[in-house]
Amino acid sequence: MDPIQITESLTLNYSDSVLETLADLADSFTISDPSLSGHPIVFASQTFLSMSGYSKEEVVGRNGRMFQGPRTDRRSVMEIREAIREERSVEISLWNYKKDGSGYWVRFHLCPVVFEGRVVHFLAVVLPIGKRLKTKRMVFGFGGCREEELGCRGESLTLDSFEDTDNRGLEAEELHDASDLEKQKATSSAKSILSILNYYRKHTNRVRCWKTCSSASIAPLTSSLKISLGRIKQSFVLTDPNLPDMPIVYASDTFLNLTGYSRHEVLGRNCRFLNGPGTDVEALQEIKDGIQAQQACKVRMLNYRKDGSSFWNLLHISPVRNATGKIAYYVWVQNNENGKDVHGLSPEMRQLGAVAAVKVAVRSLSAGPGPSSRPSLP
Repeated sequence: MDPIQITESLTLNYSDSVLETLADLADSFTISDPSLSGHPIVFASQTFLSMSGYSKEEVVGRNGRMFQGPRTDRRSVMEIREAIREERSVEISLWNYKKDGSGYWVRFHLCPVVFEGRVVHFLAVVLPIGKRLKTKRMVFGFGGCREEELGCRGESLTLDSFEDTDNRGLEAEELHDASDLEKQKATSSAKSILSILNYYRKHTNRVRCWKTCSSASIAPLTSSLKISLGRIKQSFVLTDPNLPDMPIVYASDTFLNLTGYSRHEVLGRNCRFLNGPGTDVEALQEIKDGIQAQQACKVRMLNYRKDGSSFWNLLHISPVRNATGKIAYYVWVQNNENGKDVHGLSPEMRQLGAVAAVKVAVRSLSAGPGPSSRPSLP
């Protein structure tokens, strides 16, 4: 991961003094950036580093999955990924691993950091959960036997203590969930850190939503272009490489029907919100390589609708140049692999037709957007 991107992830969104303030906090937490490739950690507190056994250099720039392992519950991981994809909070007990390979239970509290209607980071508070054992005694009598709960004991109590002959009839059950006090502590830490980030945030023109493009000196789509694009009956979106994080600036009605999202939920967001746990990283890399080279590319990838259902997307991405020959947009044409065309056209023919129609509509403008620099990667 480019260290400049990691640094800018914080400095472009917060004032310079935020790092010093975060470094002084005793809380155990990390901050990650979903707009960067691989959703890397861009800040890790000293308490978290001490707990996990890693150094700052070993953590920053890597994805949080580095702390998972064979005993980490896959359903819990899926729940976290779904929360990230839907840009919402999640609280869960999770089995993590330290650098030395030892495992431990943590209370994992993840929440989005939202500025000006967009998610700029995810905050993850990670607190260790103390061992708790609930013990039960089997009581025998004339009416049969019953379980009698003895309550919870502290960390010094281990399963081995129940193997003594004096404890026959006792059973122990380890509690994986956090106590109410531990849950409250994680929630309190998250609220406190969010307040600090909000206090130090910068009000910049680095916006991603098309509604505020004028403040970034980039005009929104003209009404004539919208009318022309609206005539194209195909699932596609336009993204603007001149804006940070290459956001969607136009989405066709067919795309909205395919994915289940409304227009206001799509505009201003990077296309990655369609990705999920089954999306192939190799396909994502092909897309990044194609955009970096400013060339068209085609991939087959698993995408997800708003309701969580998945579909195989035959995706065609192509740069769209304006009347001056500069790249104004990228068109992303989706095709559901299991969908059928009433006209009997192949998916490739439908996609090429949509790409051609978009290019004609953009080039017909008397003046397109300004010169394009090397685009941001999705």
